[in-house]
Order: sequence, then C-alpha cells, then structure tokens
Amino acid sequence: MTSLLDPARPAGPETSGPAWRRWAALVVLMLPVLLVSIDNTVLSFALPQISQALAPSGTQLLWIVDVYPLVLAGLLVPMGSLADRVGRRRLLLVGAVGFAVVSAVAAFAPTAGALVAARAGLGFFGAMLMPSTLSLLRNVFTDREERRLAIAIWAAGFATGSAVGPIVGGVLLEHFWWGAVFLLAVPVLALLLVLAPLFVPESRDPVPGRLDPLSIVLVMATMTPIVYGIKALAKGGATAPTVAVMAAGVAMGVLFVRRQLRRPDPMLDVRLFAVPAFTGSVLVNLLSVFSLVGFLFFVSQDLQLVIGLSPVDAGLVLLPGTVAMVVAGLAVVKVVRRVRPARVVAAGLGLSAVGYLVTAVVAGRGEVGWLALAFVVLALGVGSAETVSNDLVVSSVPAAKAGAASAISETAYEVGAVLGTAVLGGILTASYSASVVVPHGVPAADAATATETLGGAANVAAGLPAGQAQALLDSAHAAFGSGVVVTSAIGFVAVLIAAGVALATLRDVRS
Repeated sequence: MTSLLDPARPAGPETSGPAWRRWAALVVLMLPVLLVSIDNTVLSFALPQISQALAPSGTQLLWIVDVYPLVLAGLLVPMGSLADRVGRRRLLLVGAVGFAVVSAVAAFAPTAGALVAARAGLGFFGAMLMPSTLSLLRNVFTDREERRLAIAIWAAGFATGSAVGPIVGGVLLEHFWWGAVFLLAVPVLALLLVLAPLFVPESRDPVPGRLDPLSIVLVMATMTPIVYGIKALAKGGATAPTVAVMAAGVAMGVLFVRRQLRRPDPMLDVRLFAVPAFTGSVLVNLLSVFSLVGFLFFVSQDLQLVIGLSPVDAGLVLLPGTVAMVVAGLAVVKVVRRVRPARVVAAGLGLSAVGYLVTAVVAGRGEVGWLALAFVVLALGVGSAETVSNDLVVSSVPAAKAGAASAISETAYEVGAVLGTAVLGGILTASYSASVVVPHGVPAADAATATETLGGAANVAAGLPAGQAQALLDSAHAAFGSGVVVTSAIGFVAVLIAAGVALATLRDVRS
C-alpha cells in the first residue's frame, strides 16, 4: 500500500500556481470542517437546557445527539461519489446553503421530535460538505510534502472542532438560549459561500461512475437498524426484537457488499478493505473517535450537572485537552518520518487508555483538575491517531477517486461518533435509570422524568421541597457517577483494542 507517510512513494507532479492560493484554499475549506465537527459535540453542553426546555425522554435525548452523525455517516459515501460526478466545489456550496437553512430551523424547534427531524436534515446536508473538503485538498495540493502538511492541518482541525464544540457551546449558552448553538452555522457558511468560488478550484472525476440509488438505500438500511439495535441493547438487554433488528441491518450490509463487488463502477470499492493497512487505519479512526465522543457525552453533564460549573467554565476545563489535540495532530507529521506509524499510533492510543482509566477513578468525586488532565491525555492519543489514519486512507487512491476515499475516512469518523454516543451514552443512561432512587412523595410523572436523565432529575428537583430535592440530587449524582465508571471502563477497552489493531495492521507501513 502506498502512503503519504512512505518516503518511497514517488512525488506527485509539480504543484502549479502561487503557493498563497493553495493555502488560502485550505483556510476556506477548514470552515466547513470546523463547523461540521463542532456540530458533532457542541450539542453536548446544550443537553441540560434542552432537557429542561423540551422535556425529551431518555431515548429522545440520545436520538437528538445521534441522528445527525447517523444520517451523516450513512450518506457520506454516496455524497462522495456524487461529488466526484457533479463537481466537488458545486456540491460543497449546495450543502452549505442547505446546512445554513436547516440550522436556523433547528434553533427554533418547538418540540424534541422537531429537533430530531432538524438534526436529521443537518446530517443530510453535512454529508455534502465533508467529502468535498478532503477530496478538494487532495487535488489542490499535488506536491507530496505540501499535501502531507495540509492533511495534517485538516485532521487537526477536524479533531479540534470536536473538542472545541463544548467550549463554543458554553460561551453561547452563557449568554443565549440553547438554539444559539445551531445559529452559529449561518455566518460561517455565509463566509464560505463568498470565499469558496474565489479561492477553491472546481474538480471532479473525469470518468465518474453511475449513481446507484439502490446502494444508497442499502447503506441506510444497514446503519439505521444496527445503531438502533445497539441503543436498544444498551437500554433493555438482548431482547428478540432487538436482535432481529440488528440481524436485518447486518443482512442489508451483506447485500450492499455483494452489490459493490458485482458492479464495474461500485459506489464504495470494498476491495480496499483487503489491504490490512487501509482497514487498520479506518478502524483506528473509528475507535479513537468512539472514545472521544463518548467521553465528551458524559463529561459535559458531569461538569455542569454534578459539579455545578457554568457552561463557559465547563468548556474551559476542556480547553487544555483541545490544545493538546491540535499539537499532537501537527507534531505527529514529523514524528512518523522517524518512527513507524504503527508504534506512533499505538503509543498515542495507549495514552488515551490512561485518560479513560483516570476518569473511571475520579468519576463522581468532583475532581475538576483530574477530569481536565484525563481529557488532555485522551486528546493526545486521538489527535495523533486521526492525522495518521486519515493520511493513510486518503493517499491510497488516485486523485480522481479522492471523493470516495475521503468519504470512507469520514464515514469511519461519523460511525465512531454514532457508536460513541449510542454505546457509551446508552449504557450510561441505562445504568443511571437502574440506580437512581426517587424519594417517596414525588408525583409519578416527575419520578419518571427524574429516572430518564440526569438533566430531568435536576429539573424535577428544582420544583421540590428542599429535603426531597437534595435527596433526589444526591441519588442522581451517585447513579450518574457509577454509570461513568462503567462507560469509562468500556472506553478504556476500546482504545486498547484500537492500539492493538494499529500494531497488527500498520506494522508493514514504513516511516
């Protein structure tokens, strides 16, 4: 397998045009990257306010978070292929308009169901944005060394957006209502619509494959039942309907793979997964994001609802980790020139495992400093792993097929985000519901709300007498803390598995 990390690979053609235009294009393309990745996690810090304003059930709360990356992940590969066909910049601009409009709709959603629907719409248009950014970079930067740095910056920006989302959300929520986290997209995308035609050249596959609607349906029919089944499994155990739903998703996945193998111009070239380094990079991408998003899901609630920090202060606790993620993503470019990628990725993910171990030890104790340190250690591993894995995935195909390859890398990211929330969030919610004790005398409707989510318990406690309120909050905080211990242990195992995958599959990639 060839890679940008492999110095034996021949350099590409000489980059044409002034250098400042290439780097200006990178700056412009970072706008949607930051926005979409911020949108993955910015909602975490708005969950307490949304819980109070819209009174969602525990399942609805998870779907508010999950439906965006679920739709995004299901459509990234089809949209990557569509971008190769109709033009990557063109699809980027269409996605920008749609994303801005639906963001404004989401900001004023009157019910939890309406917010879920709006988040699904954001996933649809977000899928138009992401494959275009990385594939356009692949064509703008034809020189190997420049492209390596550009991809490192792209990956660092993607990881930074996820980590900075809670900080941005905290600042907005300190001064505005929860809908402000969605309105953030409007000015950013307006700027993109102005600058992209000026600095970003159009590109497309000169011999594009045909659109395949059936493959698109099969992708969604695979992912939706599996993710739904995981969420149901985490909450209610292995029931017959849950197993049946997941089996149906797996069956659709098998049909999708068989269709891609039979087609002369597949939407997704599944044969790439026969290359160990390619498959390993995708899995590392998925598992590292799984650990990151899962951590942010519960730490945002811990900092605000258990420890009692304001949204801004809670976001600032995570700022050192955000900086660490950026530094790690950029520094690893030089490190992998001297050290094999397998060792670099495994060492970084080993650090991430330590971060989860620290979280499990201090969960529920109000240790703000230790939680901040845990995120720094976790972020170091994720930042380095994301840069290397994205580089290995994208550099494995010709530039003409960059859209489809980019979509694979980003699909792994989004599937990791879905599973991070679905698995860790679902287990945390189930553990909390099973452990919380509602004091006697609380009305049945309020008791049901208090056992659904920690935010619901806080909302119910606000209307109870002091003694009952304190008893409910004490029980809710203890139940949440015990759930964090369980989910941290799962995150710990996940990043250790990712480190093992890196050692096994990337061992032949030379530094």
